[in-house]
Amino acid sequence: MTGTTIETIIDIFVIILLLFGTFFLLSASIGVLRFPDVYTRLHASTKAATLGIASVMIGAFIFLHAEYNIVSGKLILGIIFILLTAPVSAHMIGRAAHTAGIKPWSPDGHTKDAYADNQDKTS
Repeated sequence: MTGTTIETIIDIFVIILLLFGTFFLLSASIGVLRFPDVYTRLHASTKAATLGIASVMIGAFIFLHAEYNIVSGKLILGIIFILLTAPVSAHMIGRAAHTAGIKPWSPDGHTKDAYADNQDKTS
């Protein structure tokens, strides 16, 4: 009797993780299409997509472990790889965009560039 209750709880948890991940992946896709400049698009694609992919992979890991008693090292490495590389790559792309002279978008046209101000002080 308790086995079926635990299996149901695990199934519901996996479904919640998959829906959560799908929501964030969809919002990342919409953000990349709708946001006005490279920095906000980068923010949407990095933060939401990283959370979405990690949630889907954690859900897949839990499903495989609960249903088939498989501990997937590839999924664990994939989760770690995504969580470590996505923020670093986003930082490097943002820095390259700033170095190329791309200014952040502002609705009123007045932007404050704290990174450039800090670079001016240290140079």
